[in-house]
Amino acid sequence: MLLILKILFFCKHFSPGRPTGRTGKKLLLIMSMSMAILICFNAPAGAEEGYKAHAIAMHGRPKYGPGFKHFDYVNPAAPKGGRIVFGAFGSYDSLNPFILKGRTAAGIGALFESLMTSSADEAFTEYCLLAETIEWPVDRSWVTFTLRSEARWHDGRPVTVEDVIWTLETLKTKGHPFYRYYYENIAKAEKIGERKVKFFFTGDPNPELPLITGQLPVLPKHYWEDRDFEATTLEPPVGSGPYRIKSLDPGRSITYELDKNYWGKDLPVNVGQDNVAVIRYDYYRDRAVEREAFKAGEIDFFSENTAKEWATGYDIPAVKKGLIIKREIPHENPQGMQAFVFNTRLEIFKDPRVRQAIGYAFDFEWTNKNLFYGAYKRSASYFSNSELASSGLPGTEELKILNQFRGRIPEEVFTRSYSPPKTDGSGNIRSNIRTALKLLREAGWEIVDGKLTHAGTGTGISFEILLVSPAFERIVLPFKKNLEKLGITTRVNTVDTAQYQNRLDSFDFDMIITTWSQSLSPGNEQRDFWSTDAANTNGSRNLAGIKDSVVDELIDLIISAPDRESLIHRTRALDRVLLWSHYVIPQWHISIYRVAYWDKFATPKIRPKYSLGLNSWWIDPRLEAGLADRKRGVK
Repeated sequence: MLLILKILFFCKHFSPGRPTGRTGKKLLLIMSMSMAILICFNAPAGAEEGYKAHAIAMHGRPKYGPGFKHFDYVNPAAPKGGRIVFGAFGSYDSLNPFILKGRTAAGIGALFESLMTSSADEAFTEYCLLAETIEWPVDRSWVTFTLRSEARWHDGRPVTVEDVIWTLETLKTKGHPFYRYYYENIAKAEKIGERKVKFFFTGDPNPELPLITGQLPVLPKHYWEDRDFEATTLEPPVGSGPYRIKSLDPGRSITYELDKNYWGKDLPVNVGQDNVAVIRYDYYRDRAVEREAFKAGEIDFFSENTAKEWATGYDIPAVKKGLIIKREIPHENPQGMQAFVFNTRLEIFKDPRVRQAIGYAFDFEWTNKNLFYGAYKRSASYFSNSELASSGLPGTEELKILNQFRGRIPEEVFTRSYSPPKTDGSGNIRSNIRTALKLLREAGWEIVDGKLTHAGTGTGISFEILLVSPAFERIVLPFKKNLEKLGITTRVNTVDTAQYQNRLDSFDFDMIITTWSQSLSPGNEQRDFWSTDAANTNGSRNLAGIKDSVVDELIDLIISAPDRESLIHRTRALDRVLLWSHYVIPQWHISIYRVAYWDKFATPKIRPKYSLGLNSWWIDPRLEAGLADRKRGVK
């Protein structure tokens, strides 16, 4: 699940979609664990009635027992200190990451914490952070947290149960629309002790709800009481996290410093992490300029997302002499779906045959060969690179789910294995054009004087492809030329980040490129991605405008899945329905991190399975001290 609660300064660099953080999220890209019923290490006597623990796993046991000292993938002796500069794209005008308005500053999530936090080396498991313990019954109809007595806000005041209750109510009523969907089944929260808060659930059984509740970011009620929570602000907010804002130049840069008095620095979940003393983000309006700033030594770390640049752009002295470390780091993360997205709210994209036909004009094989140096794999699932991805024809268990929707979903779901259109990579897509024209004729369109025209209305097809990064223009322009062969006129429009976000939030676009990141434990966030309700809610992630009762029912089935096996089958069923409805033109994915950084970092011996783990890196004082002289030696 993708939850944008704590957007730590590191994590924004490693996701093709929206940034995610170490806390306040479902750990992306997790592997399946045991199918056994959830059991925690320190379940009390009488565990048949309920559990009380330091951690909770979606399936199986937490890896780390109640007495653990630190996660395996950190160095508990890592020194604190040093400085790192990251690049950020675009601009910012707000320090409130929890509302729809504004563009939030990079790294602001480092100020905030949630009740629990995820580990990065196991399946969906959460460990207590602001909370000291978690309790839940066998049927998971409620969950209770006991807060740590030592938990403190940056102003020294204690984190209270009242803060927790106020946060839930405020996020659901005034926060970003995502929170309304994500916490929809949390009916209420009640104080049942000085440091104890109980959450009650509603709706169909959902075994994930205790973990979802643990992801709740907690905000200080006393700070917000006389402030407008729904307004953007550049006033540094009060949080409880490891970093505080040191300085800011609105829209241009923001600097964070490690809080020497951070209350939670010695917690096992934090030991060996948050090692850098000063973190600065410098903003750039162009990704190419940001890349050159990195090469010039003005930025310390760069995550490369352009295959051509990775293949040809780092043949420079700093790399050859080892001053810049260039690494490809494999990962086991599910890749979700990156795609061209049709806005099906528009009349021209209502017919799925039209959407399918347009998909035949995208030549991935030529693009991968000529622009990407063969680096990518074509995506054929909304849950790419995971066991949740559908493939082949539906199996027995999937058919049991899908058969109840016969007549309401595309027949191809039952008869054909989904695969995006293919070419030979030569650039000649004549066969694809013929197939596309056949689909268009079936939908009532024909070529008249070189333009695609509807036989009934005489109207044509013309649409805009909205971009936020110039880097995508070289990919979109060949697609545009192929569409011209179908008699379709397209306009490519690259806009600034503020305009782009505003247009996405109000669904004011024809076609965009986006990514839906996924985990191995999909659930409530699917409502925000695909539900009918979300299609009508500004700021939701249902960018395609999907309004399908079958999809709504499949989402509910996923959320209420009683075990891992049923979750897999239900997710694959949803995947097939989405794919064969042609809401998107799938693009590509890759299963490595491509990173480059100046030689000042040290890393733990063990790397986590499901994260780059940059939050556990540290600055080597010796390397940092001599880096300036070494840089001068290569100029």
